[in-house]
Amino acid sequence: MTRMSKTTLYLPVDLQQALRAEARRSGASQAELVRQALETFLRGRERPLPKSIGIVADGTLSGRDSEAWIRATWGDHV
Repeated sequence: MTRMSKTTLYLPVDLQQALRAEARRSGASQAELVRQALETFLRGRERPLPKSIGIVADGTLSGRDSEAWIRATWGDHV
């Protein structure tokens, strides 16, 4: 089972009425409809890269080689 956390949302009246009507039509709860809509919206968004990637890039080490470099440089201290 998925853990849930409560969130309060403020919606324009017309959007709330449309949500309530769709919940009645579909038999799904309003919360389920909002979760589905958010999942669909967020799935389509590009996730930004962490800001630290490439911040000190000098062209001598790629992300692919970084683990080997760390092990060679720091040895058993990692």
